[in-house]
Amino acid sequence: MDGPISAKDRHVLVVDDDEVSGKLVSSVLQWEKNTIHFAESGEEALEILAKNDIDLVVLDIAMPGLNGYETLKKIREREKYVSVIFLSNHKKVEDIVKGLNAGADDYLGKPFHPSELLARVNAQLRMRDVRNDLMMANTNLSKLVATDDLTGLLNMRSLYERLDVEIERVRRFQRGLAVVMLDIDFFKRVNDMNDHLFGSFVLTEVGRLVKENIRTVDFAARYGGDEFLVVLTDTNIVGAQVFCERLRERISGSKFKNKKQSISITASFGFTTYDGTGAQAQGKDLVRAADRALYKSKNSGKNCVNYFAADSEGGNAKKT
Repeated sequence: MDGPISAKDRHVLVVDDDEVSGKLVSSVLQWEKNTIHFAESGEEALEILAKNDIDLVVLDIAMPGLNGYETLKKIREREKYVSVIFLSNHKKVEDIVKGLNAGADDYLGKPFHPSELLARVNAQLRMRDVRNDLMMANTNLSKLVATDDLTGLLNMRSLYERLDVEIERVRRFQRGLAVVMLDIDFFKRVNDMNDHLFGSFVLTEVGRLVKENIRTVDFAARYGGDEFLVVLTDTNIVGAQVFCERLRERISGSKFKNKKQSISITASFGFTTYDGTGAQAQGKDLVRAADRALYKSKNSGKNCVNYFAADSEGGNAKKT
């Protein structure tokens, strides 16, 4: 996402079929060290926009081929918003109203005073900065809302939303998925023997190990406390088992050290799978099945992996 721009970063596109007029506008805008791009037609302007990161367009209206209004319409069809100032010999009130209603951000008549042109251009560039800052803030806010602030993983609400989408995909293509739940063994001792700051450090590091061991198509969340939930896409029971064992060994083989404090830990795992056939499972059903498998692991000596079928009513979990 772009932030505020300095003078050397400003790219302004001047579009005018009159070369003399276009060069005059360009020379004025270069007073503030803007990088100027010039086009003599609407078609050429659109080509330049497609190849360059343009911040502002100064656009003539009366041009052969695509006129200013038609060019502006094409510009507004682009995903990225670009500010446009109409600069035209037509400067009656009705012309200005028509231009602004067509989607222009500002309108200036010819002949123009250089200081006024610069002031209007700078005003649009400032508005561009505000707009981009707002978009950046909204993006950052969305990330904060969707993720756990301690581990950077998804929060459960976001995970369930993505899991529901993935379940629908599995039902359609029957490619399979696995839901894995893991819990740090004896985590209370970590806090009791050290402090809660070190406990938070351990959770952060476990979250990092989870992220390092999943693919880009997988996703994970902090379920709460010292529990984590992982969704593995396009994965069957064998693949899920391999993943759980690999991550279990990574955790048990790691030394969690923060300054003078260090500890070795283990984790228990439970997982279930879904291939889109049989009962119409919901996200909460798969999480519940993974939780039952985890419960079996916690009661079987910990530091192990268990499986529980999502469509099982009350059968025993299978240890893997």
